[in-house]
Amino acid sequence: MALSELHDRLRFVLVRTSHSGNIGSAARAIRTMGFDRLTLVAPHRFPDPEATALAAGADDVLAQAAIHDDLVSGLAGATFSLGLSARRRGVNLPELDPREGAAQAVAAAKRGEQVALVFGNERTGLENDELSRCHAMVRIPSVDDFSSLNLSQAVQVVGYEVRLALLADEAAAPVVTPDPDEAPADAEQLERFFDHLGQTLDDIEFHKGRSPTTIMLKLRKLFLRARPELRELRILHGILADAQRMASIAHEGDKTP
Repeated sequence: MALSELHDRLRFVLVRTSHSGNIGSAARAIRTMGFDRLTLVAPHRFPDPEATALAAGADDVLAQAAIHDDLVSGLAGATFSLGLSARRRGVNLPELDPREGAAQAVAAAKRGEQVALVFGNERTGLENDELSRCHAMVRIPSVDDFSSLNLSQAVQVVGYEVRLALLADEAAAPVVTPDPDEAPADAEQLERFFDHLGQTLDDIEFHKGRSPTTIMLKLRKLFLRARPELRELRILHGILADAQRMASIAHEGDKTP
C-alpha cells in the first residue's frame, strides 16, 4: 500500500488554537512531511489571512481543514488518539516519547485504524478532560528549564517522527482493512458508551458517597486501554440497558404501598 493511503489514516488535530498564524505554520509543517489532514477544534479565528500567509503555500491543507466545535466531534471516526503535552498532568495515561508515539500511530494506521494526533492550546495545552479522551500521552523531551515549544514546532517534531516511522515500515507487513465490527470503537462510539455507563451508575445508585468524576476517569482509562470493538460495545450497552431496566423495576417496587 502506498504511503499516501496510510497518510489518509492520520490526522493532526489542533484544539482551541489562539493564534491563527500557528494554524498556518502547523499546516506548513505537516505538508512538508507529506500529510494533509488537519482538524481544527474551536479555533479562535479561522479562516484568517495570517494563517494563509504562514502556511507558505500549504493552501490545500488549510482549504480542506475540518472545523469542529468540540473535541468529541473532532475525533469522530478516530480509533486511536495520542495527546501531546509539554508536562505531566493529573490524567494517568501511558506516556510515550515522539518516536514511540509515532511507531504506535503507524502500527494502528497499518491495522486500518483512523489515528488522531492531538495538540492543545498554545498557552494551556490540552486540558485534563481532553487528554482523557486519548489513549496515551506524548511528551517531547525538551529541557526542564525551558520546556515549551511553539505549537507548530511540536507539530513538526511529531510529523517528522511519524514520517520516519512510515518510511522505515514501508516494506514491512501489508496494511489491512478490518471488518468494521472487529475494528476498535471510535471516539464518538466510546463517548456514547461512557455517557450510557455514567447514567447507569447513577440509576443503580452505585456511587454512594464516592466521587462520580474519579470513578468515571478510572473506568474511562480502563476501557481506553482495553480498546473494545464495536460489537463488544454493543454487548456492554445491552448489559447496561438491562441493569437500568432492573433498577427501574426495583424503584417502582419501592414505591408500592
